[in-house]
Amino acid sequence: MASQTQGIQQLLAAEKRAAEKVAEAKKRKARRLKQAKEEAQDEIEKYRQEREKQFREFEAQHMGSREDVAARIEADTKIKIEEMNKAIALNKDAVIKKILELVCDIKPQLHPNFRATK
Repeated sequence: MASQTQGIQQLLAAEKRAAEKVAEAKKRKARRLKQAKEEAQDEIEKYRQEREKQFREFEAQHMGSREDVAARIEADTKIKIEEMNKAIALNKDAVIKKILELVCDIKPQLHPNFRATK
């Protein structure tokens, strides 16, 4: 009987050690997965920075810097506004005259759809 109890104790101890080894293996696996994820994130970030740098170089080479583009747009806008102001100055008097004519020179007429009722 004592040998059976001792055998059971050995089996329980072996089962406990096995469970500890499995738990430790799971912990190592989780640590390794976390480490692999961090390494992948670092690699992704490095690749993103590299591609962004290439894009900025391409953009500067083909379009100029953002400041140059903004300055060009600003200059074009000023030119167009000046052209519009000149057009306004040229046509202002004629437009005002036409509006006054339309408002002041009223010619009363019957509406074409008007029917006299008897």
